[in-house]
Amino acid sequence: MSTQVELTVGGPKPTSSARLVATLSIAGMLSGFLLAASYQVTKPIIDANQARELRESVYKVVPGSTSVQRLVYREGALLPIDETEKTGEPVVFAAYDAAGRFCGYGVVNEGAGFADQVRLIYGFDPASKKILGMKVLASKETPGLGDKITKDAKFIANFDSLSIATPVVVVKGGRNADNQVDAITGATISSKAVVRIVNEANTFWSGKLPPPGAEPPPPTRSEGGTP
Repeated sequence: MSTQVELTVGGPKPTSSARLVATLSIAGMLSGFLLAASYQVTKPIIDANQARELRESVYKVVPGSTSVQRLVYREGALLPIDETEKTGEPVVFAAYDAAGRFCGYGVVNEGAGFADQVRLIYGFDPASKKILGMKVLASKETPGLGDKITKDAKFIANFDSLSIATPVVVVKGGRNADNQVDAITGATISSKAVVRIVNEANTFWSGKLPPPGAEPPPPTRSEGGTP
C-alpha cells in the first residue's frame, strides 16, 4: 500500500502587473524630474561657457580685438543680440579694440566635410576684403588626414590675408594668387570643405554688411572684453 504525501511550498506571492507598472512609472517620473532640474541648473553655465569660447575665438581670428558685439541680420539691418541668445539665424561678430575702434568681423559658418559637419570662424576686414585668420571650431574629420584642418599650421596660415574679393579656390603644389588655398596632402576633400564653407558665408554676408566706414559702433557695455 503506497502513501502519497502532498507538500505545499510557501513563498512570496508574485508581484501584480499593475504594481510593477506603477513602480516603474514613478521611477521614470522621478528620473525625468531630476534630469529636467539638472538641465535647468546647468544650461546657463553651458551657454555662458560656449559664448566665452566663441568670443575668444573672435579675438584669435581678428587680431587686436578685445570686445565683441553679436549681430544678426533682420528686416534689412544688422541688429545686436545678446551673446547667449539662441537663434537659428546666421550671426556675425563685430570686433573692437580697447579704444573702441572697429577691427573686423568674426564670421561663423558650418557645412558638410568628408566625415561630418565642419564648423569654423574667420576674421574679415571689409576695407581690404581679406580674411584676417581662420579657426576650425568643430570637426570630426578622419584622424591623421582630414583632421589636419584643425592643426596643420601651414594650411591654417593660408587664410592670413586671404583675399575674398573673388571666390577662394583650392590648389595643389603651392599658391600663386592671393585668393588661393594650398590643399593639405591626403586631405583635399576636407580642405575644399573649409574653402566652400568660407565662400558660402562670404556670399551670404556680401551686401548685408555695411560699407567700410559705416561699421556698427561699439556697444555701450562690452559683451565680454574691455569696454
